[in-house]
This record gives sequence, C-alpha cells and structure tokens, in this order.
Amino acid sequence: MRKTLGAIVLSFMMVAGLHAADSEMYGLKKGTPEIKSAGPLAFAPDGVLLVGDPKSAAVFAIATGEKPGAPDKATFEITSLREKLAKAIGGSPAKLNITDLTVNPETGSLYLSVTSGDKPALVKIDAEQNVTPLKLKDVAFAEVKLSDAPADEISGEGRRRRNLRNESITDLAYADGQVIVTGLAAGEGASAVRSVPFPFTTGDQLSRIEIFHAAHGRDEDYAAIRTFVPFNIGGEPHVLAGFTCTPLVKFPVKQLQSQEKVKGTTVAELGNRNQPIDMIVYEKGGKTYLLSANTARGVMKISTEDLEREEGLTEPVKGGGTAGQSFESIADWEGVVQLAKLNDANAVVVMQGADNGWTLKSIALP
Repeated sequence: MRKTLGAIVLSFMMVAGLHAADSEMYGLKKGTPEIKSAGPLAFAPDGVLLVGDPKSAAVFAIATGEKPGAPDKATFEITSLREKLAKAIGGSPAKLNITDLTVNPETGSLYLSVTSGDKPALVKIDAEQNVTPLKLKDVAFAEVKLSDAPADEISGEGRRRRNLRNESITDLAYADGQVIVTGLAAGEGASAVRSVPFPFTTGDQLSRIEIFHAAHGRDEDYAAIRTFVPFNIGGEPHVLAGFTCTPLVKFPVKQLQSQEKVKGTTVAELGNRNQPIDMIVYEKGGKTYLLSANTARGVMKISTEDLEREEGLTEPVKGGGTAGQSFESIADWEGVVQLAKLNDANAVVVMQGADNGWTLKSIALP
C-alpha cells in the first residue's frame, strides 16, 4: 500500500545519505524500534522509511542510510520470491505474507513489510536484486502514537466480529510535510484519516469521515479506507481514496486537517465484491491516470479527467455495476497482489501464480 505521489510536488532533499545532522533535523534518535506488526510503508524525505504498525497503533520513521542512486535505471525480475523472502528472514515460505511494497524514490530500492507466521519483518531488495532483512538494531528512528485507536480486542457480532486494532492503520503516505494515515478509530463513526507533521513534533490530527457508498445505496462512516494517494485537484491537495466494494472518494486535505468529521465526494463506483489493494498515480501521453490493483477485478487504469467537479455520485449503483470516472481493465496484469510506482515509466509488482508462488518484476506503465 506505498506511495509515489504523482501530481503533488514533494519537497525531497537530495543528499548523500542521512547524516547525523539530518537525523537531528528529523528528530531521529539511535535505538531499536519495537515494531509489533509490519504494516503499510511509504517514504519521507532523505531515505526515511515510514512504517505503519497497526498492532501498536503507531507510525515509525526509520533512517535507511541509503545514498541517492539511479531510480530511473532500476529494473527487477525475481522469481520464487516467496522462497527468497523466507530464506532472508527465516520461517516457512508457506506461512509468509507480504503486507506492503514501497520504493525509495531516491534510489529505486524496494522495501517490503512481511509477516512470517506472527513474526513481522522489513526486507530490502536493492538495485542488484539482493534480498536482505532490514536491520533494526541501533538505527536512527522516531515514533508517533496515534490517538483514539481501537482497543486491541475481539469485538462485534457475526461476520463483523474481529479485532479492529488490526485496522488502525490501513495505508499511509508522505505529502508536503505531513504523514497522512488512514484506518479506524475507536467509537462510532470509526472510519478516520489522521495527519501527523513530519518530523514527529506533535501528535496526530484526527478527522472521522463519511462517504456515499453507491453499491450499498447509503451513507457510511464505519469502513476504513483501504488504499489512497495524495492528489492535487483544482490546485488543492486532496486524498483520493479507495474503499471495499469499491467506491473511489475524494477528500480535501484542508478539511481533514480542520474538521472533526468530513463527508467525501464519491467520484466513482468500480464494482462490488472487491477490495482495492494498491493505487498509484502516473502520467502518460500528457494525461494523468490512477492505476488500482484489486482483489477480484484485476488492475484498473482510471481516468482523472473532470475530478474538479463538485457533484459526486448520489444514487445507488446496483448489480455490481460501475459509474463515475471511466476506466479500463489491464488484462495483461493478472494476479497482481502488490503494486508500487518504480519511476516515471515503470511500476513494480508482485504477481501470484496459480501455485501461489510470487514473482516480482518491473513493468512498463500502461
């Protein structure tokens, strides 16, 4: 779930690694981060890796120490990825799961959050395609705890019975000096977006959110955003978010940073019985597109034209139908389970085969 931010101009400072002065600037202190669960990943400036830890309801900022490289030249082709990851971190390949994949935009190196059984780990794949665990002992890092996180306990009835703490962080991204975090909060109207200043000088600003879910034909405020991208619409920063079953909704960032509850504008319904996995922004042929990987409906190339319009979907879309932003399905990208933007011309994906094996490769953006 990871983000190259496309239309938003990032204030990345290109320096030769993260030196001591940079560590102090970002408030990073040497130590060992106690990560209980390896969740969504993203990059802040100067090779600082952001790690969402849903179990702890915390976000970690970790200095990778990488020096700027040549991301435009990066290419990847790794078969038997499941086995290579298991060899790097230990454990059985069959019990391995990838939570997220992100790219250091200054180097082209890949970072994955992985779980082996119940053991979380972070893994780096460099430009030479070496697969190595990211060492967390005595690294420069900072941590921020999220406010009003759900209790770490099983709750609910029937199909809704689950531990909501596991959804305290569903995605995150760095944009214009802020770390934006999506997930669930405690209490009614649990769907939430948090904004945390980077460096972590203060706590988070929490806004609860509401959407019109066209496939269900009603307003909802309890389902978490599954994946999102920061996106500039009409000159204003927005969060463009995908939910399960599958509405696409825009939220102005200035409202999320100033209001306790914000109702988004539903700009598309992309079909029911489906969950978005990852979403990236890219430009091709002078136009800007969203590329969304999904659990049941494959990879979609979605138009961003006319997103400035104020009106959104307000009527039900039944029977698995679609409405709003136009899109095309990318049939060649079958089996994508992880998606990230590698550079301006390429994405990097993890594809799962019929035998449940994983292949990681870079691929030209459609």
